[in-house]
Amino acid sequence: YLDIKKKLLKSILNKKLAKEGYVYVSYGHTKYLKHTVASVTSLRRYDKDRPVALLCTEKQKKILEDKGLSYLFSVVKVIPEEHCSIVGFKHNVYQYMLFERNLYLDSDIIWCKNPDSLWKSLGVFDFTITGNLVSDIYFGAAKGFGVLKDFFLGRRRRTLKKFGLTYLSRVQSGMIFAQDYSQTKKVCSLASEMLSRKEETHFKSRKMEQGRSEESCEWSLAMAMSKLNNPIYPWLQGHNSLQLDYIADLTEHDEEFEYVACKYYCNDFVYSLRGIKSSRLRAVFLKILSLFPGKGDFLITTPYCLHFGWLHEKTPFYSFAETNWKQLTASLKINSTTGSASDIAKKS
Repeated sequence: YLDIKKKLLKSILNKKLAKEGYVYVSYGHTKYLKHTVASVTSLRRYDKDRPVALLCTEKQKKILEDKGLSYLFSVVKVIPEEHCSIVGFKHNVYQYMLFERNLYLDSDIIWCKNPDSLWKSLGVFDFTITGNLVSDIYFGAAKGFGVLKDFFLGRRRRTLKKFGLTYLSRVQSGMIFAQDYSQTKKVCSLASEMLSRKEETHFKSRKMEQGRSEESCEWSLAMAMSKLNNPIYPWLQGHNSLQLDYIADLTEHDEEFEYVACKYYCNDFVYSLRGIKSSRLRAVFLKILSLFPGKGDFLITTPYCLHFGWLHEKTPFYSFAETNWKQLTASLKINSTTGSASDIAKKS
C-alpha cells in the first residue's frame, strides 16, 4: 500500500496537468460538495479556461457522477481519509501540486471578477497564503474576556520568543498559492511540527468555539511562514483586494452574486470592526471614529472573491449554493434525453 501511495505521489509531482489551475477539496456532509459546485459556478463566469481540480471522498465523487456534474471539474481525485480535515489537507498541500501553479481554495467563496491579473501578481511567489502582515491579539487565542488574560500576561510575546519569531502574521488560509514544491513542503512540515507543540504556545483549540468542529491550521502555518521568512499575500488592498469578507450591511449584491459591491473602510482598524456581530453596535463605533480625520473614509469596490468566513453571515451563501445545485441538477434531468452531461456542458 505504501509503495503504491509513493508511486502515485511521485507521478503527481512529475506530471503537471496544466500551467495554472484551481484546486478545491471537499469531504464530509454533501452540503460542502454543493458549496464547492457553487464556487466553481461563480468562477466559470470569469475564467472559462484554467482547469479546476476537485479532491474529494469516494462518496462525493459518486454523487457528482450520479448527478451528472463531473463535467464541472477538469479532474476529480479521491483524497485519503487522513487528509479529510482542515489540518490534514492544508498541512499537506505539497502532496497535491497538480499544476505548475496551484491556487487552493475554500469552498465558501464566490468569485466576483476576472482573475487574470491576480494570477500575475501571485506568480512572483514560490508559496504564499493570504493574510495580514501583523496578527491581532485574538488570532488563534482565547476569545472573549480570556484574551485580556493573554494580554496582561504577555502570552503572545512569550510564544514568539520561545519559538525564535520576531513577528506573527494573521494568515487567512481560504486561499493558498504554491508553485515551488520544496518551499511548500518546508512550510507544511514545519506547520505540522508547530501544531504538535501547541501546549507550548498561548494558542487555543478552535474546537472550543461554538459551531466549530475542526482544529485550525492557520496559526501553525503563520508561525512556519514567519520562521522561514516566507511572505504572505496581503488580502486587504483596497480596489485590488483578493478577497473581502461578506458582511450583510457592507455588501450590495443580487441573488446570484453576479453583481457585488463592498464597502471598504480605508483605515485597517476601522475596517476590522466588521467582525462585530451587532450592526447597531458597529455603527456606533464607526460614528465615533468618523469624528477623527480619515477614520471614516471608505471606498466601494468589487474584490476578486467574496469570502463567507463569519458563521453568522453564511446564510446568503447557503441559499445560493442550494439554489445553484437544484438548477444544475434540474437542467441535466430536463436535457438528459437530448444528450450526455458533457454534451450539455459544451452547449452551455
